[in-house]
Amino acid sequence: MATLSPPEASTVPDAETIDIMLVDDHAIVRQGLRSILDRESDLRVIAEASSRAEALAVVGTARPTIVLLDLKLSTSSDSEGLDLCAELSERYPGLGILVLTTFLDDTLVLRAVRAGARGYVVKDVDTSGLIRALRDVARGESAFDARSAAAMVRGLNTPTAAEQKRLTPRECEVMALLARGLSNRDIGARLYISETTAKFHVGNILRKLGVTRRAEAVYEASKLGVI
Repeated sequence: MATLSPPEASTVPDAETIDIMLVDDHAIVRQGLRSILDRESDLRVIAEASSRAEALAVVGTARPTIVLLDLKLSTSSDSEGLDLCAELSERYPGLGILVLTTFLDDTLVLRAVRAGARGYVVKDVDTSGLIRALRDVARGESAFDARSAAAMVRGLNTPTAAEQKRLTPRECEVMALLARGLSNRDIGARLYISETTAKFHVGNILRKLGVTRRAEAVYEASKLGVI
């Protein structure tokens, strides 16, 4: 983790204290975060956990306002933090979860948000950015640093695997005839389109389904319920 710079003096007069629980598998990271956050008059670290099991055991008693969560909580899994995020969101709907991680990936940001995270910042964020994100989440708002926000937008604009495999109505008609073993010429005749157009549709179907042969396309289409 990149070292966070010392925070600028900043306080929020008359603000309620924001109780924070740190979830990170590295003790030195938790110590560093605690020393930074405890300098703010409205932020208070009240609990720590190094694993999913510890977090689930502690959060119910500690009742933090926010869980500051790393996504990678062990060397054996890259998704343990996502699973924990989903569990915490389900058990404690009012809990604010802010992801603080070294990983920045379009899909990962979206998965974290869908798992219930209200914000996502990368560990090389400056201190003021992290503190601002915590306060935003405590107010019930979303919080993303510039790169995480851009990653989320890219992820939203990228079709999912299911969307990429979705066939158009015409392609479904072609697929049904393809399943009956018809040639491009026969498909064209049945659908009143040219053989070239039929071949074009077949090519699109093979590409969308990620296969190279017609028999494979029929198998994939049957799994998707197209035929």
